[in-house]
Amino acid sequence: MEVGPNPDLLIITAMKEGIHPNNYRVCAFKDMSTGDVTLIKSAANSNENLEVEGTAFPLIKMEVSSFSHPFYTGKSKLVDTAGRVDKFRSRYAKLSK
Repeated sequence: MEVGPNPDLLIITAMKEGIHPNNYRVCAFKDMSTGDVTLIKSAANSNENLEVEGTAFPLIKMEVSSFSHPFYTGKSKLVDTAGRVDKFRSRYAKLSK
């Protein structure tokens, strides 16, 4: 590490040896709710491949990404896969009467 012009600012010039994975490769990250695919280097394990423009990449499936997250899309969306909201409302409906 080096100290920059501002003494509170550290400039990192190299990563520590022996603690970072060496198997970085380009992977296809697919948002399962929108179907959008992003190619990013990663060391994540995958048993599936996805062909993008004639090249096969390891496939990493994601439930939420910047393509579907309400913060990035500006749309508020309630995802309730286990019926938790309905269960909550029925349980506490008696108290609101």
